[in-house]
Amino acid sequence: MAYKLVSFVMSGGVGSRLWPLSREDNPKQFHDLSGDGSMLAKTVRRLKARPDNQTPIYLIASERHADRVISDIASLGLSGGRPIFEPVGRNTAAAVAIATLQAISEHGSDALVLVVPSDHEISTEAQFWETVDSGVPSADSGSIVVFGIKPTHPETGYGYIEVAANDGGVAAVSRFVEKPNAETASKYVSSGKFYWNAGIFLFRADTMRRAFLAFQPEIWDTAERAHKTARADVSGIYLPQGFYSAVPSTSIDYAVMEQTRDIAMVTASFRWNDLGSWQSLLEASPTDRDGNVVMGDVVAMDCGSSYLRSQGRLLTVIGMNDVAVVATPDAVFVAPVSHSQNVKKVVEQLEKSGRLETKFTASEDRIIVSGSWRKRVEHWLFEETLPLWSTAGVDEVYGGFHEALGFDARPLGKPKRIRTMARQIYAFAVAKERGWAGPSDRLIGHGIDFIAKHGRTDRGGWVRTLNANGSVADPAEDAYDHSCVLLALAHAHRCGHQDALQLAQETFHFIDAHLEDDRLNGFLETPGWKGVRFSNPHMHMLESFLAWYKVTGDRAYLRRAARVIDLFRCHFFDQESWTLGERFDVDWLPLPGDQGQWTEPGHHFEWASLLIDFARESGQKDLAPYARKLYSSAVASGLNRATGLAYGAVSRQGLPLDRLSRSWPQCEAVKAAVALDSIGGPDLKPEIEARVARLFRWHIEPAPLGLWIDRIDERGRSVATEVPASIFYHLVTALMQYLDKTEGQIEPFPLPALDLSKAAAEKAYG
Repeated sequence: MAYKLVSFVMSGGVGSRLWPLSREDNPKQFHDLSGDGSMLAKTVRRLKARPDNQTPIYLIASERHADRVISDIASLGLSGGRPIFEPVGRNTAAAVAIATLQAISEHGSDALVLVVPSDHEISTEAQFWETVDSGVPSADSGSIVVFGIKPTHPETGYGYIEVAANDGGVAAVSRFVEKPNAETASKYVSSGKFYWNAGIFLFRADTMRRAFLAFQPEIWDTAERAHKTARADVSGIYLPQGFYSAVPSTSIDYAVMEQTRDIAMVTASFRWNDLGSWQSLLEASPTDRDGNVVMGDVVAMDCGSSYLRSQGRLLTVIGMNDVAVVATPDAVFVAPVSHSQNVKKVVEQLEKSGRLETKFTASEDRIIVSGSWRKRVEHWLFEETLPLWSTAGVDEVYGGFHEALGFDARPLGKPKRIRTMARQIYAFAVAKERGWAGPSDRLIGHGIDFIAKHGRTDRGGWVRTLNANGSVADPAEDAYDHSCVLLALAHAHRCGHQDALQLAQETFHFIDAHLEDDRLNGFLETPGWKGVRFSNPHMHMLESFLAWYKVTGDRAYLRRAARVIDLFRCHFFDQESWTLGERFDVDWLPLPGDQGQWTEPGHHFEWASLLIDFARESGQKDLAPYARKLYSSAVASGLNRATGLAYGAVSRQGLPLDRLSRSWPQCEAVKAAVALDSIGGPDLKPEIEARVARLFRWHIEPAPLGLWIDRIDERGRSVATEVPASIFYHLVTALMQYLDKTEGQIEPFPLPALDLSKAAAEKAYG
């Protein structure tokens, strides 16, 4: 035990063959599959059990799971090692390269490096270390050592190692073989020359460096650049996304092991199972007298040799043999044990349609009564919020609406954005459409008169910002603002305001004349714009076009909307990551670096509901999977797990870029869940209730009457200094849609008669 050994645990996998238990946000290595701790924690304990306890332990894990990694190993310690966090998965070759670089930088090029998976079951710690020790002489002499398991049956879920001859000790490797079919696996087992590949490697650091430089210099060079620029703090080492993303993604088997010749295999003396399928879990877990593994609230009668697991609700199984039945709060998997390897095909099929259940683990305490929040939502909208904003939010001196209020419900005198004025008009129009008895017509007319008088440009467009007194502060003609005006005018027209149609026609004329992109599809941010392109104004254009189609029935508006949908399909949506790009160059190509990585969960939710809306109106049913994928990626990668709220922005790999949680994305999450629940598929009614609950828990309940906390930090603390009026539009829309969705499911809340006079408001709010 005198040799210098450094251990690395690879913990970046997903374990999709154990779906529905293992998912992207909660992979296999973090699960307690046998009752004695997570797979990751057991792996660290095994490494710490080395007789002299002298091996520093490093973890290579996804930065997305950093909090989970740190909590899992908090009580164990790493004997001088540290976690190394990958901002994006680049497969095992990159991980081994980083392990080698870390070993060289801190322990020297002659250090022996042991690389192990984080999610395998190994019988005894003593036998594990005896096997590792037997490979040390070969590794120290310059071989890369792998560890083979004597096969007990023809397994199609494992990779194989072929050796020329083996006396039970160290043997030269002839080749590696990927997972074979059943017939080939039988031949391998009967030949006596093939072993299961345990996925464990032992080598000198300088041996692996030479192998990379000989066969994969690009992987080595890019990994070295990322390693040199990594950021370290007390929680671990964080590889930079820009450099690490450039590392080619491939497995260590393809990159090095299948090309180098000096490989030795040590036959393992320990029992091993990669726990990669429900069958393997059945084989590795204690069973009852009938050969069943039973975990959770399960009642089994006349069953044998089956894996039966339930998380949360009662599972009853009768007369089943040789099956796997796994129930989670939102999914049930049933298959013959012999077919359980094929669960990966089920996951692939689910992913094609964007099913949330492949990425996100549902809470076991979900609210299941649809409409549970109706009374509170109705009371807040009709008794608290609409009365306040229809009075305190209205500028009776200069016209229009106040841009923001303080938490004492007094106006702050800020410049008035045209988009905010339009959104207030829209919100009061929607309130009227949903039966609000307040002075909606007066408020709609008040808003239209103000923007028509002060907000027009000489060319028939709309300025961006007005001073509080109505004078122009920023004359830019912004596409985003024009989309908001069109949306407001559509609903004003529906409410009977005659001037709305004429203003809308003039606005469409301006857009066609000055904001059309003559070279490519879409709209310019402002007339003549040649800078960074944004997807967000196009989303709001889509929203306004759909509104005008619904108001008029004129399919010309639907054709306008279809152009935006084409942009979404061709440029905005990334099929690989299920994310929506925000910033592009003039050719609609994602910007390089961090700007191209920027995605916003709130916009994912908005697009999801709009895609369903467009699909319903146009008949393009193939848009539903896009909507599901956007919702799934936002929920799986865009939420702060401490609060359940959507972050401001995350990378395409789910790393937080803006950790603040604003109120509007939570509203859009409600709308998206309502829209998706309306088209079939998973039952999202509990999800809808949970989204409304979080909105009230964090943003509404802590605020004074009729107001909201717009900004929440990552620890759930308010950092809001004002109440922006632009959020009113999001809140009214989302909560009205929630009321529509749950109408008749819970007894309506009887509202008292409301005094909506200005005098009453002044008395209530000062």
